[in-house]
Amino acid sequence: MRKILVIGAGKSTSYLIKYLLEKSNTEKLHITIGDLNVEQAKKLIGDHPKTDVIHLDVFDSESRSKAIKNADIVVSMLPARFHIEAAKDCITYKKHMVTASYVSNEMQELDTEAKANNLVFMNEIGVDPGIDHMSAMKVIDNIRDEGGKMILFESFTGGLVAPESDNNLWNYKFTWNPRNVVVAGQGGAAKFLQEDQFKYIPYHRLFRRTEFLDVDGYGRFEAYANRDSLKYQDVYGLEHVKTLYRGTMRRVGFSRAWNVFVQLGMTDDSYTIDDSANMSYRDFVNAFLPYSPTDSVELKFRHALKIDQDDIVWDKFLELDLFNPKKMVELEKATPAQILQKILMDSWTLSEEDKDMIVMYHKFGYELDGNKYQIDSTMVTLGEDQTYTAMSKTVGLPVAIATLAILNGTIKTPGVQIPISKEVYEPILEELKNHGVMFKETEVPYLGYNPLNL
Repeated sequence: MRKILVIGAGKSTSYLIKYLLEKSNTEKLHITIGDLNVEQAKKLIGDHPKTDVIHLDVFDSESRSKAIKNADIVVSMLPARFHIEAAKDCITYKKHMVTASYVSNEMQELDTEAKANNLVFMNEIGVDPGIDHMSAMKVIDNIRDEGGKMILFESFTGGLVAPESDNNLWNYKFTWNPRNVVVAGQGGAAKFLQEDQFKYIPYHRLFRRTEFLDVDGYGRFEAYANRDSLKYQDVYGLEHVKTLYRGTMRRVGFSRAWNVFVQLGMTDDSYTIDDSANMSYRDFVNAFLPYSPTDSVELKFRHALKIDQDDIVWDKFLELDLFNPKKMVELEKATPAQILQKILMDSWTLSEEDKDMIVMYHKFGYELDGNKYQIDSTMVTLGEDQTYTAMSKTVGLPVAIATLAILNGTIKTPGVQIPISKEVYEPILEELKNHGVMFKETEVPYLGYNPLNL
């Protein structure tokens, strides 16, 4: 019996646990779930005989090391900042490890020891990062194998609400961590490469520099730039590419409206607001507007942002009930971003019957035999319900498949790594197809250099 320890039983683990349980008989698996919330973990496994649930605090070295010592492989589904203590125990007790998180500096420092102990420490094996890496490298490697030279790579991902549940004017609901949505794009300018020129978009301009993307069967989307696209140049071996851009997808019109919050300062997380607990939503909005003895908050809002009353953008803010004098913030010493998050959660929290959607879009431009070509690749995954969401499917399934592949020796190259080698992405992408996660690749005319875009 091979023993798998899963640390963390949050929203992203439902498909992960389901997949491993379905394989438990044929693959001789025993799954132990360690979490602070034992009852939540028990809901995911029911009465399955090849499982255990234990109370596990990752900061309690005794219980953590005991659980890791008893496993063959450790899957950490905790937030990224909590992985490192478990990772150190994995080195000590010579256990493989899998996470869906970005490789931290602390994790990377374990690379030499992981290799010395012949351990696979697989990271960034969720959806973004994860499926984006694997699906991109598959096409890039195919182009290179045919003798092509990459000249353009663009990649976009969006966690959105499914079309059947898309029933608000923003065409958006929270399908993941709301805080990450509110503070998205902060912390420095977006950096990317366009036709051999370095480009920078400061935060206050980020949501007004978008591009449109059309996905067959799902309509039009817009995308804004991620913070640092350039770090993928070395990762993907794209040192000579002319255009390199990664972005986040939303429905068309979202970014223009969101930019209003940015311009007012409502997404700022760097200071607290005095007496915020006793503020109404209307008071909060008014705090960012100039004083007027006669004008209403609504009028000041529209004048400050130059929004006409018949503009659909105005209707979006009315829909959020931003100007309600009776709804209270009820948060002590809160930052503007924290207050905005609370307001948005009133309107954008998924209801029980809502379903989510993951959309991914890659563009590959390349030269071959003196000609230029482009391949567009798209993937859409829909959630089933509030437990088996599209987000949990696209995060949890790659983690589960990688875990089993490491146990079975299909993935065996040791060290701290991300899924960009054929050894890793080929079996995982093939297995994902069996679960409906697949890409549609289409040859399109290469657009290339357009001076108006620069």
